[in-house]
Amino acid sequence: MSLALSPLIFAEELAMLVSNPELVVVHAGGEEEAYKNKHIADARYLNLDRDLSDIKADAANGGRHPLPAIEEFVKTLAKAGITPESHVVTYDEKAGANAAARFWWMMRSIGHEKIQVLNGGLQAAEGADIPINSGIVKVNIVEDYPVKDWHWPMAGMDEVESAASDPNRVVIDVRDAYRYRGDSEPIDPVAGHIPGAINIPLSENLSQTGMFLPTEELLEKYSAKAKGRETIIHCGSGVTACHTILAFASAGLNIPKLYVGSWSEWCRNGKAIEMEKN
Repeated sequence: MSLALSPLIFAEELAMLVSNPELVVVHAGGEEEAYKNKHIADARYLNLDRDLSDIKADAANGGRHPLPAIEEFVKTLAKAGITPESHVVTYDEKAGANAAARFWWMMRSIGHEKIQVLNGGLQAAEGADIPINSGIVKVNIVEDYPVKDWHWPMAGMDEVESAASDPNRVVIDVRDAYRYRGDSEPIDPVAGHIPGAINIPLSENLSQTGMFLPTEELLEKYSAKAKGRETIIHCGSGVTACHTILAFASAGLNIPKLYVGSWSEWCRNGKAIEMEKN
């Protein structure tokens, strides 16, 4: 398997891999019932809150979706039957691949190269006549994945605060524009954005059909915005920011830093907040 494996895989390509004994398909999502009702045949289920996060009592401590301890994540991978040799393809029930992008980021961050996100999600799989099942898939548990730390770049609150006012760095907020402007805030207690951060909603990574934009379009978009500067990506809780990091990877750009705590942590810690004036 080439180390140049594309971060995205089309459903037609996945259909040709179904007989590969190293293939592990992972349905990443927030609703287990959605998985039970319909999923790609033999897909294992990982829950965003339980398996891909370590949610604290107070979101001021790391935001709404902090990363789990690496020791817990490797046990999650073992229960999903994932080994260093596995070719993992992940998707979720949303074409935009939010939870799947978070899982992709986590796998790449532990050094796993053979991980791809299904472009277009479950809908694309159905359109390509990939077998679909219901119920729960039984998995043979394997040994814990041999890794001891996250390796991909991350930024904390203090670094984000410094970077947002540094002309040599850029902080990108991927939330919807109305949340960035501070028109309203449906999830967190305070509306607005980090002073100095720019807004590129993650929805702009996708076409009207829910597919990621072609590589050349993503490259043009983010090259123009980043301008070669060190980039930090954040969202509401550190999940959908991974969607834009996936877009950067698809465009062949340097991997930005992820601010895991994101707005959910920032707005609960007395940090400066900016709102757009009408």
